[in-house]
Amino acid sequence: MHKINRAVLAGLIALTLPLAACSTKGGSSGAAKSGAGGVKTDYGVTDKDITLGVMTDASGVFKITGVNLTQGNQLWADDVNAAGGICGRQIKLDVRDNGYQADKAVTLYAAMKDNTAGMLQLLGSPILAALKSTITSDNMLSIPASWASSNLDSPAVLMVGATYDIEIINGLSYLLKQGLIKEGDKIGHIYIDSEYGQGGLVGSQAFAKEHNMTDIPLKVTGTDNDMTAAVTSLKSQGVSAIVTTTGPAQLGSVATQMAAQGIGNLPLLGNNPTWASNLLDTPAKDALGNYYRVTSIVPYSSEVPLAQKIAKEYEAKYTDPPNDAIDFGYASSLAYQAVLEKACKNKDLTRAGIVKAASQVKVDTEGMTAPLDFSKPGQPSTRSTVVEQADASQKGGLKIVQQLTESKEAKDYKIGG
Repeated sequence: MHKINRAVLAGLIALTLPLAACSTKGGSSGAAKSGAGGVKTDYGVTDKDITLGVMTDASGVFKITGVNLTQGNQLWADDVNAAGGICGRQIKLDVRDNGYQADKAVTLYAAMKDNTAGMLQLLGSPILAALKSTITSDNMLSIPASWASSNLDSPAVLMVGATYDIEIINGLSYLLKQGLIKEGDKIGHIYIDSEYGQGGLVGSQAFAKEHNMTDIPLKVTGTDNDMTAAVTSLKSQGVSAIVTTTGPAQLGSVATQMAAQGIGNLPLLGNNPTWASNLLDTPAKDALGNYYRVTSIVPYSSEVPLAQKIAKEYEAKYTDPPNDAIDFGYASSLAYQAVLEKACKNKDLTRAGIVKAASQVKVDTEGMTAPLDFSKPGQPSTRSTVVEQADASQKGGLKIVQQLTESKEAKDYKIGG
């Protein structure tokens, strides 16, 4: 299994200490004031800098994703700063590791908030659930590495990409069109009992209802890594496919058990958090031939020019094995950049001004995602996703089998109902 480059991680986390002291002028009092260029500021913005928080998972269940996301954030910040910054100010990142622990995240947030203009990354459904009311009341615009549609009600949540339910709907639509499942089939769904898992389950249930299918849910915890019993149960019920909204280790166990129990020929569908490139270094490698992954971001190996640029910059700076979390970290940062540029144009870089600007932007990520529209409250920024399969010959381990597409079912799907 690949190991995270600890020197890189230490360097990212070390950004925390100097940044804690940098936001003084126009950064810590919270009282709005006029700064350089006649722009109003309060928290985390000085005449020279804009400090953005990055609360990631560098030591927990999603640590590979978290570190790569953060590297993508940093590559974006480096590019922006080299081009002169935003609103005449350089971007600084305050990076903290929450270990995918909600209680730790609450403590970290309290230490960060007075010197932070917004959260460029907030990784984890449990973390967002714990902080949602606080970031909303604090006007702390945050990009979550969490895509539960239930969080679209907060103006402080800048959700980049399709929600978990839409990802699963698009994935099942693809399987149906390919003849891998059919009307009236039984679909098993193994899900973590969290906003993440439940969000994906809502999608499979909606799709099943529309196509006269039976959706068989099977709940697991985030620490259940042996999926033997789960696969045995679904096999005994005659499912035609298995959907997972779990972590990568659990996906690997599902795939391995499907092969061991003689149902490895069935399609295995997962959405974006189910994948980590190190799965190709585990015994699950040979069992992933029928795994399909649905996500809003193009893979690391994409021929999209910006993706190729990011890959070149990444390989010049980092040595960790790459995956598309790097691309998402960069692309989601482009969305935050568009918001900050709009806030600058509005002459208001206060946290409230940043939240207001978020509802006024549409973002072109240069093909990294479908066009993003944040101007429709309560709706996802896009309903288009790619479908991928594992491919060890590709950097990042994935190849596209369906380009960015919005299925008819996803287009017609009503969020929350």
